[in-house]
Amino acid sequence: QVQLVESGGGLVQAGGSLRLSCVVSGRTSRHFQMAWFRQAPGKKGVACFRRSDGFTDYADSVKGRFTFSSDNAKNTVYLQMSDLNSEDTDVYYCAVNRGQGCVYFGGYYYFDAIYWGQGAQVTVSS
Repeated sequence: QVQLVESGGGLVQAGGSLRLSCVVSGRTSRHFQMAWFRQAPGKKGVACFRRSDGFTDYADSVKGRFTFSSDNAKNTVYLQMSDLNSEDTDVYYCAVNRGQGCVYFGGYYYFDAIYWGQGAQVTVSS
């Protein structure tokens, strides 16, 4: 079993920044693929880390504003969110799959997650 625990959500004014954290524990694997999703309707991937080459794919709407990073020593991944606007308001989730990678469709990335975090509410006031 794998646990994903998120933190860092909150209320921020438009133009502000937040950093979400996701601590991964349990029976982890070096093959795990990590991603951040938003609730939207139907969870939509905003940042998908490609283990194959170490790069991250970003949804069109967040490119240049959101940044994925990780700290392997802390088993933690992050989503730095900058220049936030009201359309970014949502619940954000970290998720893992067994390394199949993400598929781009309609401006977002998708993968078949096997574990999800509990979600972190991000609210941007205009």
